[in-house]
Amino acid sequence: MKFAIQCRGDQDSKEIKSKLKSYLTQFKMEYNEEEPDLCISVGGDGTLLEAFHRYVHRLDQTAFIGIHTGHLGFYADWVPDELEKLIIEIARTPFQVVEYPLLELTIRPNDYDEEHTYIALNEITVKTSEGSVVVDVEIKGEHFETFRGDGLCISTPSGSTAYNKALGGAIIHPSLEAIQITEMASINNRVFRTVGSPLILPKHHTAILRPKNERTFMITIDHLNMAFNDVHTIQCRVAKERVRFARFRPFPFWKRVHDSFISDSRSELS
Repeated sequence: MKFAIQCRGDQDSKEIKSKLKSYLTQFKMEYNEEEPDLCISVGGDGTLLEAFHRYVHRLDQTAFIGIHTGHLGFYADWVPDELEKLIIEIARTPFQVVEYPLLELTIRPNDYDEEHTYIALNEITVKTSEGSVVVDVEIKGEHFETFRGDGLCISTPSGSTAYNKALGGAIIHPSLEAIQITEMASINNRVFRTVGSPLILPKHHTAILRPKNERTFMITIDHLNMAFNDVHTIQCRVAKERVRFARFRPFPFWKRVHDSFISDSRSELS
């Protein structure tokens, strides 16, 4: 099996990367950063997002697993104290694969020139540095509302626990193929109206945002930030691609949510 390691860059993470690489190659595994079967992320959720986008072109061939070396990572199953156990599991045990749905973003310019398509693991956000975001929101080809406000967050089920949750969005189990649209400080008064609640769209529903005025849109795709001018439409839907996580032991989604947001290690130790 071929493997690669994405490392956060701090000293602890670098030491873990070195041990992983040394021991796994001793088990006759091949270190291959170009075409890995397994990418091991050592760091936090941001490191795993970097790994995801590094290998986004081969999601059907590369699976991911995370070791967190700081605060508990939502995507990271393993801690540094379990390194020896993980090495043995990787070297000797065929891993199970858990697949999560992703978000596809397509940006089309007004001049109908080349469109840009991206895949997000967590979410995309649409903002502007030039006043409010004003867009018509279409769902399944029908006008739904005109949004005015700070911006919109469109998230995947696994990304629903990230920025979306901070905005008051729902947490969605990743077995559901869906995307979620959550408002950022919408303007609601006697003149302007939005639904004011997060929208959860199934796989066969596409959302299109149509700008109502000329703006430079600041769009994030996970940890990546880009600016787009002269935007005709911003299309969001469930991607046909899926991310594959390697599992050597059960780690249920709701336990992951509990451990990330509810569990208090101090009270558990008292």
